[in-house]
Amino acid sequence: MKHSLPKAKDATKAEAFDDNELIRTAAKVTRDLNAVRPAIYWTDLLASALIGYGAMVAAILVENTGLAVLAGIISVLALYRAGSFIHELTHIKRGSMKGFHFAWNALIGVPLLLPSFMYEGVHNLHHARTRYGTVEDPEYLPLALMKPYTVPLFVLVSALAPIGLLIRYAFLAPLSAIIPPLRKLVVERYSGLVINPDFRRRPPEGELKKQWYAQEIAASIWSIALLTAVATGFLPLKAFLIAMAIAAGSVILNQVRTLVAHLWENEGEVMTVTEQYLDSVNVPPPGLLPALWAPVGLRYHALHHLLPGVPYHALGEAHRRIAEALPKGSTYYRANHNSLFGLVAGLVRGSSGHAASSRPGTAN
Repeated sequence: MKHSLPKAKDATKAEAFDDNELIRTAAKVTRDLNAVRPAIYWTDLLASALIGYGAMVAAILVENTGLAVLAGIISVLALYRAGSFIHELTHIKRGSMKGFHFAWNALIGVPLLLPSFMYEGVHNLHHARTRYGTVEDPEYLPLALMKPYTVPLFVLVSALAPIGLLIRYAFLAPLSAIIPPLRKLVVERYSGLVINPDFRRRPPEGELKKQWYAQEIAASIWSIALLTAVATGFLPLKAFLIAMAIAAGSVILNQVRTLVAHLWENEGEVMTVTEQYLDSVNVPPPGLLPALWAPVGLRYHALHHLLPGVPYHALGEAHRRIAEALPKGSTYYRANHNSLFGLVAGLVRGSSGHAASSRPGTAN
């Protein structure tokens, strides 16, 4: 799955292609939607965590196989929703919701071995004006231009994430504390939720450094305790495996969502704001399923790239206002798509078509 992105090109070459009417209108009609509403964040997170862990316990304890599977599915969906708040943590100002970062890490980040430092300091690069879609973007791969088998492999590999995270925190983290070369490797390659294999993370600085170390130590202690509990029989192996399967299910669901978050058609060139918007995906109502597979505002991913400061609970209203303000033929509507299946099918067709056109003797 190794794929090196070309170096970024000069950003000034494409400036003229921005849809300034779209950008101005979107900013104007949503100006009053940037404030976070803490009550919504807290209620949503706590309810999702409670349902997720409660359903996990039920999946472990219930003897009826059908009911246990149902409980497992509910747990996957609820913990996936709770985990998706890691995206919001990177965009809301620290201090705007006192204790929310700590609570999320205590309830979700550390228990699922996905502490927020894995995303904070990384995701902001994906939104940087001249980094999106380039070799410097940690969250971008031109999947539509790669081999057809890349798409299913992209999803299947994510199933191993819980095992990889256990190894990272139970073994690599403590060992890297005393082996400097290993520490460099862990920081650069295994300390970020990234999909670009060429990306190398830099060591943390300032306030993030303190948070990174605190979260990493907590996740390391938790993972070691978890494995010790299984090894000593304190935690039954069946319970551990069910919990791991639920965690894997949440990661797979997120990977599928990531697969259709963009069209993945850029091959390393710097893109304008409009081009970035059109390479991203909205799946707005009336569809109901996106609320499950793209929760916490992720169904408006293109809109989020256009207005990254709008909190998740206001994106639906932002979409409504922009759609009313712009005519049907405007650029805004071109990022709207109908379903997950249509997006995946389009991505597979795109990668297959690119592979065919790239064969020797085939016209491009």
